[in-house]
Amino acid sequence: MKQIVLSILILFIGCIFTQAENHYSIKGVVIDKTTRSPIPYANVIIWNSSKGTTTDSIGNFTITNVLPGTYRLQATYIGYATNTTPEFLVINNKSFETIELEETGKTLKEVEIKGVAGPFRKSAESPLSMREIGFTEIEKSAGSNRDISRVLESFPGVASSPVGYRNDLIVRGGGPSENSYYIEGVEVPTINHFATQGASGGPVGILNAELISNADFYSGAFPANRGNALSAILNIKLKDGSPTSHNYSGVVGSSDLGFNTDGHIGKKITYLFSARQSYLQYLFKALKLPFLPTYVDSQFKVNIKFNKHNQLTLLGLGAIDRMTLNTDTAGQTDGNKYIVATLPIISQNTYTVGGVYKHFVGNNVQTIVLSHDYFENKNLKYQDNITNPNNVVLNYDSYQAETRFRFENSSTLNAFRLDEGIHAEMDHYFNQTSQQVFSNGNAFLLNYLTQLSLIRWGIFATGTYKSPDERLTLAIGIRTDANNYSSSVNQLLGQFSPRFSVSYRLLPKFYINGNVGSYNELPPYTVLGYKNNANQLVNEQNDVKYLLCNQMVVGVEQHPTDYIRLSLEGFYKQYLNGLMSIADSIPLASEGADYNVYGTQSVNSTAKGRAYGMEALARWFGFQHLNFILAYTYVRSEYISPKTGNYIPSSWDNRNLFTLTSNYQFPRNWALGLKFRAIGGSPYTPYDYAKSSLKIAWNAQDRPYLNYALYNTQRLATFTELDLRVDKTYFFKNLMFGFYIDIQNALGTTYREAPVLYSTGVTDPTDPSRYVMKSLQPTSGTILPSIGIMVEF
Repeated sequence: MKQIVLSILILFIGCIFTQAENHYSIKGVVIDKTTRSPIPYANVIIWNSSKGTTTDSIGNFTITNVLPGTYRLQATYIGYATNTTPEFLVINNKSFETIELEETGKTLKEVEIKGVAGPFRKSAESPLSMREIGFTEIEKSAGSNRDISRVLESFPGVASSPVGYRNDLIVRGGGPSENSYYIEGVEVPTINHFATQGASGGPVGILNAELISNADFYSGAFPANRGNALSAILNIKLKDGSPTSHNYSGVVGSSDLGFNTDGHIGKKITYLFSARQSYLQYLFKALKLPFLPTYVDSQFKVNIKFNKHNQLTLLGLGAIDRMTLNTDTAGQTDGNKYIVATLPIISQNTYTVGGVYKHFVGNNVQTIVLSHDYFENKNLKYQDNITNPNNVVLNYDSYQAETRFRFENSSTLNAFRLDEGIHAEMDHYFNQTSQQVFSNGNAFLLNYLTQLSLIRWGIFATGTYKSPDERLTLAIGIRTDANNYSSSVNQLLGQFSPRFSVSYRLLPKFYINGNVGSYNELPPYTVLGYKNNANQLVNEQNDVKYLLCNQMVVGVEQHPTDYIRLSLEGFYKQYLNGLMSIADSIPLASEGADYNVYGTQSVNSTAKGRAYGMEALARWFGFQHLNFILAYTYVRSEYISPKTGNYIPSSWDNRNLFTLTSNYQFPRNWALGLKFRAIGGSPYTPYDYAKSSLKIAWNAQDRPYLNYALYNTQRLATFTELDLRVDKTYFFKNLMFGFYIDIQNALGTTYREAPVLYSTGVTDPTDPSRYVMKSLQPTSGTILPSIGIMVEF
C-alpha cells in the first residue's frame, strides 16, 4: 500500500511541471520489399490521420510538425500492397522508419476500390489463427509486467496458469512443451527465466519488452519453415537501431532494473543492446513466497547493410538464473511451507547467438540462418532442506547445446510465390543424475550419465497464390524432418507434414478461412537421453517416435473498419504417437507446468488424444487512442485412457476461457489499462495417501505421490482476476519520462488450489512404517501492486 500512495504522490507532483509542446519530424524511406530499390512518389501518412507527405525521387520522406507520442505510418503506391508499420515512439527528431512495400500489380482503380488498409495482417499460408501483437500492447498491458508471455494470455485459445507465478503457455488444449519460439527467424530454446527443461514455462520472461517491435503469434496454420511445434509458434521482431542518432533509456520495474541503448556505427551498421538485473527476490521475500529468484539477462541486435542486395543481422540473448528457497517459514502459509519442502534449488544458464543473412536478387530472396544455443540446468534437493551430503534426494546436472542451419529461397512471379528450404542441426545433450526413486515397493538410488549427440535434418516448401483482386488466396506446403536417434525416426518420409490453407473474400471485408495440416515434434532431450542403472537409453529401446498432431481450423472474419477485427474459429486437433508414462500410465503431455524437469522417465509412443473447440475474438487496434481485446474460448482437451479405452480430460481441459483487455490513452498523456480473466477450473489428480505416508517412499523423494488410479478425476474452481494499470508520460525536449502503477488481482480474489499432502515427520503410532500425514488446502490471491519508472532520451 505504501508503494501505491508513494506512486500516486509522485504522479501528481509531476503534473505541476510545465511541459513545452515540442514538435518533431519523422524521416524515412520507402523501398520495394524484394528488390530493395527505393520507391519514388509514394504516399506516406500517419495512420488514421490526414498528416502525411510524398517520397522524393529516391524514396525518402519527411513528415514535420509531429507531437511526441506513439505512431504508425502507412505507405501506398500504385501496383503495391498498402503497408502499415508497427508502432514506434517519437520523442525527438531522430525517428527514421524504413517501409517495405510488396508488389501486387494492382491498377489505380483497384487501389481506389480497396481503400486504405489497416494494421491487421494475414498471409496466404496462415490466413487464420495468427495474431499480431503491437508495441503498446506489450508495454502497457495491465498485469503483464511488460512480459510478452503474459500479454499472450489476452488472446483466444490461450490458457494461463492461475497459480505459481508462471508463464506457461497452454494453447488450444496443448501443453507448454508443444510450443516453439523465434527471434527474427532464429530459434531459441526458451524465453523464460527458470524454465522447465523439456517444456518452456517459467516465472518471468527473458525478453526485454523495450526492444520488441511486434510479434506474430500462431495458434495454428503453422508456416512450413517453422517446425517442431504442435500448439503454438511465437515469432518476435525486434526494433532496429537508429541509423541517425544514439539513444538511451532506463527502466526501473517491479522486478528488475534495465538499461537499453541503440544507435549506429557509420552509415551501414546499426545496433541495439539491453541488460537487466533483477531484484525479484526481495519482492518475493516480502510477500512470504516460498522461493527467491535472482536473474541477469542481456540481448543485442546488430544490422549490417552491405548494400541494397545484401544484409546481415546478428542476434544474441543470454540469462543467468539462480533460485534459492525461502526457508524462513515464519508468516508463510502452510501451502508455501509445502512448496519449500518439495522444491529443489535451481541454477540455470542459457544463451543463443545467431546470424541471419539475406540476399536480394531480382524477384528472389535467399536467407541463411546460422545459430547456436545452450541451456544448462542444475537441480539440487536435500531431504527436509537439511544441507548434508547424506541427505541428497536429487542431484541433477544437465545441459543441451544446439547448432542450427537453415537455408530458404523465396521467389515471386506475379500472383504466385514459391518458398523452399533445408534445415540441418547438430545437438548435444548431457545429463548426470543421482536421484532417489521409489518403485514397486522398493527405494533405490538411480545414477546415470548421458552424453547424446544427434544430427537432425529436414526440407520444406510452400507454394502460394493470391488473386489480383485479393479475393482468393491459396497455399500448399510440405515439411519433413528426421534424425539419427533410431531407425524409427531417421527416414524423412516417416515424418511427412503436409498442410493446406485457403481464404476467400465472400463479401467486402468478410472472409471465410480454413487450414488443414499435419505437424511433428521431436520428443525433448530429457526423454531421448533418459537412462537406467544399466546405462541403457531406455526410450530408444521403447521405440519413441516423433509426436504427431493432425489439425483442422475453419473460421470467418469480418473487418467492419480498418481498425476492428471480428473473428470466429473452430479447431480440431488429433494427437498420435504421444508420450505415455510406462510407470504411471498417463500421457506425459499433461505435465510440464511446474519447476520440475519434464520427461526424465521411461515412456513409449502410444498416447492418443484430441483437443477441440471454438474461439471468438473482437479486437479494436489502436484507433482513437484505444486498444481493446475481447476473447472467449471453449476448449476440450482429452486423452484415451490405456486402461479403459475411454477419453479422459488432460490437465489442460479448462473448457471455458474469457479475457477482456483494454488500454486507453487519455489527454495529457495519461493511460488506463485493465485485464480481466476468467479461466475454467483445470482437472487435477489427488494424492495417494497410502503410498505417500510410507517412510521409505517419502524419504526417497521428499514429496507426495499422485494417485494415478484417480487421474484427473477432480476439478478446480473457476479462476478470475482483475488487473489494473495507470501510466503517466511526460515529454520534454528530446526526453521521455514516465511512471506506471500496476496492480495485479486488484479485487483480491482468493483462489483455492489443489489440496496438497505432506509428511509431518512424526511416526504413525499405529504403523511404525508410516509417517503421520497432513492435508492442506492452499489458497492464493495476493493483491500485488508494483511501480515502474521509464526514461528515454
